[in-house]
Amino acid sequence: MKQNLGLKILGQVMKWDDDRSRGEFSWLKLMSRLKYDGYQDFLAGARFIESLVTWLQQFDSSEREIAYQYIRDKLVYIGPAEMQRLVEKFYPEYVQREVVRKVAHELNIPAYMVWSNQKAQAHIKDFRRKTLFMGLSDGARIDTLRRVNVGILSNEQIVVTTQLDKAKWEGLLKDLKKTCGADAKFSVVYLIDDFIASGTTLIRYENSEWIGKLQKFRDSIREAESQLGSGAILEENWRLHVHHYLASDYAAKVVCTNYEKAMREESGEPWFPHVEFTYGYVLPAYLPITNNKSDPFLTLVDKYYDPVLENEHSEKSGVTSMKYGYRECALPLVLDHNTPNNSLSILWAETDGENNAHAMRPLFRRRQRHS
Repeated sequence: MKQNLGLKILGQVMKWDDDRSRGEFSWLKLMSRLKYDGYQDFLAGARFIESLVTWLQQFDSSEREIAYQYIRDKLVYIGPAEMQRLVEKFYPEYVQREVVRKVAHELNIPAYMVWSNQKAQAHIKDFRRKTLFMGLSDGARIDTLRRVNVGILSNEQIVVTTQLDKAKWEGLLKDLKKTCGADAKFSVVYLIDDFIASGTTLIRYENSEWIGKLQKFRDSIREAESQLGSGAILEENWRLHVHHYLASDYAAKVVCTNYEKAMREESGEPWFPHVEFTYGYVLPAYLPITNNKSDPFLTLVDKYYDPVLENEHSEKSGVTSMKYGYRECALPLVLDHNTPNNSLSILWAETDGENNAHAMRPLFRRRQRHS
């Protein structure tokens, strides 16, 4: 469908007069060109405006203005430019500051003097090389991280996953020792991912045990050390940093709480000697629609919902309903490569409407990972 034809149909669906149409069309063309048309899961031949027309028609005519205004005023769309910026600032704002802090502490000098001290600069190079970067998923943007830090970080200290076999660990250590000496080990590990909303993927309590990506990483380290020797990979007081480029306010709070709870409840050695959770950007606490009970769009979210979205994964989260997204995160959020299932399902769900349920139409069709 041509954009102008799509806009004409949209004006008819919304029953806008000429003045309103001119104003809205101008905004829609701008936002479509700059952001929304870049969404990677639009079907061939259809972009944002065509999708918006189809999405709005599922509502009663008296409700379409409410739905449209919510998209216009509340939708948060993270495109390639925003995510690129979050990746770019990761090293200078988090890694480099940690390296400078560590060097200043070791040499007992103020942090502002590190860059003018020749001995300190040698330490910076050493500490930086002893830092290992690992992707928690394909959203970690590892290729981008390598590219924006060429000449600063070595490819031999950046890996795409936390699940490494013995040969890969041996290769990483061999390259490290070539640069930093025969006894060199990694002193800092960064686990990186793009987005965290509920925190359950990272760490959660299920079937009487704590599980998630942190637990898998811990098990991977233990397995590697059982093969290579205890203490062969990491220094005794190594530090773990878990960094997400983007996070919900809820996740930024609950992840730290859950980790501390897991530390208290599990007997034996602690998970990690030192751990810190950081975020490139934390979404505002007011963003979830459930924080504003007077928002009229809440009525549409309740009304136009198909329970077929509920499955074993949503049940395990503690909140079976997917009305407000996974674990009721209730976010009006879209990422350019996919819409998170933590976002309002009315934005991404596509169902057949069986058993007299509403057949949901997606505005930003989601590529499902679980079914």
